[in-house]
Order: sequence, then C-alpha cells, then structure tokens
Amino acid sequence: MRWTLKTKPEAHLVSSLAAQLKVDERIATLLVQRGISTYEQARQFFKPTLADLHNPYLMKDMDKAVNRIETAMANQENILVFGDYDVDGTTAVSLVSAYLRSYYPNVATYIPDRYDEGYGISFKGIDFADDNGFSLIIALDCGIKSIDHVEYANERNIDFIICDHHRPGDNLPKAIAVLDPKRDDCSYPYDELCGCGVGFKLIQALAQNRGQSIDDLLPYLDLVATAIAADIVPMTGENRILAKFGLEVINKNPRPGIKALIQNLKKKILTITDVVFIIAPRINAAGRIKHGNHAVELLTEFNLEQAEQFAAEIEGYNVDRKELDKQITVEALAQIEENQEKEKFTTVVFHEKWHKGVIGIVASRLTETYYRPTLVFTKSGDKLAASARSVKDFDIYNALEKCAEHLEQFGGHMYAAGMTLKEENYAAFKEAFEKVVQESIHPDLLIPEISIDAEIELKEINPKLIRLLNQFEPFGPENMTPVFLTKKVVDTGYGKTIGQNDEHLKLFVKQNNSEGYGVIGFGLGNKLERTKDKNPFDLVYCIDENEFNGNVTVQLRAKDLA
Repeated sequence: MRWTLKTKPEAHLVSSLAAQLKVDERIATLLVQRGISTYEQARQFFKPTLADLHNPYLMKDMDKAVNRIETAMANQENILVFGDYDVDGTTAVSLVSAYLRSYYPNVATYIPDRYDEGYGISFKGIDFADDNGFSLIIALDCGIKSIDHVEYANERNIDFIICDHHRPGDNLPKAIAVLDPKRDDCSYPYDELCGCGVGFKLIQALAQNRGQSIDDLLPYLDLVATAIAADIVPMTGENRILAKFGLEVINKNPRPGIKALIQNLKKKILTITDVVFIIAPRINAAGRIKHGNHAVELLTEFNLEQAEQFAAEIEGYNVDRKELDKQITVEALAQIEENQEKEKFTTVVFHEKWHKGVIGIVASRLTETYYRPTLVFTKSGDKLAASARSVKDFDIYNALEKCAEHLEQFGGHMYAAGMTLKEENYAAFKEAFEKVVQESIHPDLLIPEISIDAEIELKEINPKLIRLLNQFEPFGPENMTPVFLTKKVVDTGYGKTIGQNDEHLKLFVKQNNSEGYGVIGFGLGNKLERTKDKNPFDLVYCIDENEFNGNVTVQLRAKDLA
C-alpha cells in the first residue's frame, strides 16, 4: 500500500476562501482540493438546490426526443421503454416508464435477458416491439454503439430515441434522437451523468414542456440517487444535486419498492454508502440471477404489500448471488495460481461454467487481491463474454480499444467494461491485452494507493470540524470521504482483533496528551503487532460517527497504519 499526501493548494486560494466562508484553513484546503475555490462554488457544494440543475434542452437532440414522444402520444402510438439489466438500466427504465404512464397509458418496458440476449439493445427486443405494434423505442443506459440494431428497427418502421452515457464510437446510430452528453458535438455543461441521469433529463424536458415544475419530479429522485451511487460516477455537479435530493427522498418518502428493501434496517438515516452496499446489490441481483424485469416490477410497484413480496424474492436472488460470487472467486484465484500468473500485469481468467451474472463482481474481488486490470470470461452462447475492472487512474476502455481486432464487441468506460469474443480468439486476446497493459501502465498504478487529504493532529478533531465534514456528503468519486494522517499515535493498551477470523482491528489511540479515540480497522487485524507495547505508529483514517444504543461517538475508521 502506498500513501500519497495530496499537494497543498495555493495558499492565496485557501486563505481567500477561508475568509469568504468564515471557516478555518483546514476546511478551505479540503474544498480547494475538490476544485472549489469561490464563494458561489462553495454555496453550490454545501447548499445545492434543484434550481442549479441545467436546462435539459441544452443537451443535443433533446428537442427532437421530446417532439417525437409528444407526437407518439398524440397519435396513440405504443412506446417501449428499453434498458440494460443492471441498476443504472433498471432504475432508468422504471423512472421513464413511470413518468410517461403518469399521463399516458400505452407504455411498456423491456429488459433484455442477460444470458439469452446479452448487453444492450437486442434484435430479439426489436422483434418483440415489431410483433407487438410498438413504433417508438426509448433506449436507456445503452444504444450508443447499436448502429446495426437501429438500422434493423428503421427497416421495420420503428423509431429509436437513445439515452446513453457511454462513450460513442466514430459513428452514431441513425436514431430520431441520440441523447449522450459524451457526444463530441454535444455542448451540455455536465457530461458525467449516469444512464438514469440522462433519463431524468429527458423527463425534466418533457415536464417543462407540460408546464410542470422541477418539484413535480422529486418523487423520482430516489431512483436517480440509487443509479448514481451504483454506477460510481463522479459525485460532482448535477450528480451531487440529484444524489443529495434523492437521498432525502429515500430517507423520508421512498417509493414502495425501495421502502420494502430497507424497512427492516436498524439504521435510521441511510447514506450513499448504504445505497451502494444495501440497495444496489439487491436490485442488481435480479438481473444477475433471474431477470432484470423483477427489478423493474419492484421499482414501479405502488402497492407496498406487493412490493414486499417482490423484495423478498429479490432478497433470495441476492443470497444466491453471494454464494456464487464467493465460489467463483475461489476457483479464479486457484486458476491464477495454477497458471503461475501471479506476477503478470493483468489478470485474465476463463471457465465456461462460471455464472455470467456474477463475473463483474468476481473481477472486482480479483482486483482487490492482485491489484491490476482484470477480466473474467465465461461462455455465453457460442461466444465468450467478459467483465472488466480496472485500477485507479488506468483506462481499461482504451486498453481494450487497442485489442479490438480480437473482439466481437465491447463497451464501457475507464474503470469497467464488458466484451464478447470468439473462443478461438481468447488466447491471442489474452496475450495482446497483457502486452498493451505492460507497455502503457505506470508501475506505481499496480500498487494500491491511499490518497491522503491532510496531516492533522488528534487535538484538531472537534465538533465543528465533524459538523462541517458531514456537510461534504454525499461522498463519491471526486468527492471522497476526507482521509487524514496523524503521526506518532499510541494504542492505550486496548488493542485487539475482532471478527470470525480475527481479520479486523480495534484500538483506542492517543497522541501526546490528546483526547483518545476508538479506532476500527476493517481487514487490518494482521497489523495488531505493530501497535503493541505503546509503540508509536502513523495512522491513516477517516472520521466517522458511530451510533450505538442511541449514543453517538466519534470513531476513527483506519485505512492503514505503519
């Protein structure tokens, strides 16, 4: 593990911001590190409002999309809302279909089968639309590269509106409208929306057209916040606004489907982290184990009793998913050992029997063990399909692009991607991918990094600092939970390991004569020895508030110690 202390921002920016906001320079430094250097930027960061959202019509083709949907309604056409089977896709389909159905009945949804149809727009889905009299398909979280599919639909007099957030290829599909802020010719001010976020901009435009206000769309933001959290997009700009207000909906008045998923939790207030680890995996489990339709049913159900039934089924899928990903991870790690590939620059593993629904999770698990770009392949029909995961600051999408000659198709972004190839090309691809990564990755990127915001002393931790840090939420990429370094702390003799296999660490630390703090270090049980006999050590941590039996105490969540 390498520790990197962030560069201190320019002193004049920090002092100027501290003076304007009437905060100390420690807080001003954290803000400038996040690209916030003016009073107005700080206002938007600490007190975002829905009025800060951009006009949806700034997005290229938005007017065409709205006009086509309004025409479809005027002509009583059937509209099919089509989306991917993961959290971003199923929430987007639930969002757009629920909004349209609130004033127009001829709307149906379609989620492709992960195993039968694979990722994105499918010919089978278009045939379904053709057979059932749909003349307009709204595709969400997919479609930006579906040139042949859109052509196929055009031949059948079915129009497409594409709402995507993935990088386009050289050519765009010939759809009625292509909404994607990553289009080169789109000047929309914020291009880090997730697929559900682009879907939200579409309903925002439709609402504006109908004379509705942004407040009328508040009930849909629980879906958008869930997608933002699950898709790990930057927690900046519009994503931060939508996530913040969406979290409020989740905590105060969520839709029945989300309420059914969270009502047995002991926690009163959920954070984005809870959305990532509690809500998102369950929604995802439907598409991984059974079918993404189950997630859409749950998220669009208005009867709580029925939603609870759906949630119970999904809970069962999630239990199955956990068992599968555990088993496959063990098999994949064994394969790396057997093939003597522990020292390579990449991890590429394959077994034809591995469950396609969990290979993305397994890729993430392998990245935790061998910190390097990772691909997990399984058999999918007559092809091999893979999920890819990257390490911090390495663009796996670019690396795949350089190996495109071996692939049938691929898509994704910097840190995660999916692809298919012919089985006979597997060995050549594996070799090419290793070569590309070896030649392009900086050796430092193969060592996990802890990025430290600031070095502080324990005596600097006080209620005001904690109160202000809480206002930095919601956390996520580009606005991660602040990480601090404190040097020469000692454990007061409380140190012990906890957990089934003694894998976690519990300490009570002081620095000089400071107030003491409890420390929890998940996965750091093997470092207990370094803290014994009041030997001083350096501690890297986040500041948490721990709630137990109604009492709230400050706790340091250790990330590493040395």
